[in-house]
Amino acid sequence: MNEHVQSPGNAPVVTPMSRRFRGYLPVVVDVETGGFDWNRHALLEIAVVPIEMDANGLLFPGETSSAHVVPAPGTDIDPKSLEVTGIVLDHPFRFAKEEKAALDHVFAPVRAAVKKHGCQRAILVGHNAHFDLNFLNAAVARTAHKRNPFHPFSVFDTVTLAGVAYGQTVLARAAQAAGLDWNAADAHSAVYDTEQTARLFCKIANAWPAPTI
Repeated sequence: MNEHVQSPGNAPVVTPMSRRFRGYLPVVVDVETGGFDWNRHALLEIAVVPIEMDANGLLFPGETSSAHVVPAPGTDIDPKSLEVTGIVLDHPFRFAKEEKAALDHVFAPVRAAVKKHGCQRAILVGHNAHFDLNFLNAAVARTAHKRNPFHPFSVFDTVTLAGVAYGQTVLARAAQAAGLDWNAADAHSAVYDTEQTARLFCKIANAWPAPTI
């Protein structure tokens, strides 16, 4: 559980989110893509979950925002990746957005959460986080997006955190070790993986004493 400073009246003084992670707001991100090369393969789906804090200083997942993405011109798609993700590019209910619009859609609530908590910017939380960050940065570069709320290279990686906390590095096994439910049929969806990663991050972070200054 989080450690709190005691005020003169013995009421706990909770470390605010703006100081919990040195001015950064953790935001969990997962992307589904057309392959492994962020310079070449398409971004196909993105989901984000800002991390919130309750009155006792405990972290919990915020509201999920997501978008399916129209493959950017000039990007490639490996059919094997579609087999893994189950994405059907021409599905009538996919409602995919152009890449710039998709980024606008998921960045807006992130910026709002950063402002709400008085943080300087968002920091990406992910499972193998640099994979997600590299695809995100590539999309930002392609669209010349000027309002990217994320730190350009720093991350919190739940692979490392789960390895330390549970001795597990695979998301499904780490989630199960943390006592979370896992449905393999829903895995490899950006929304499901993001929400499960957010729960895992909160479970690990809440077990660690919060800074008191």
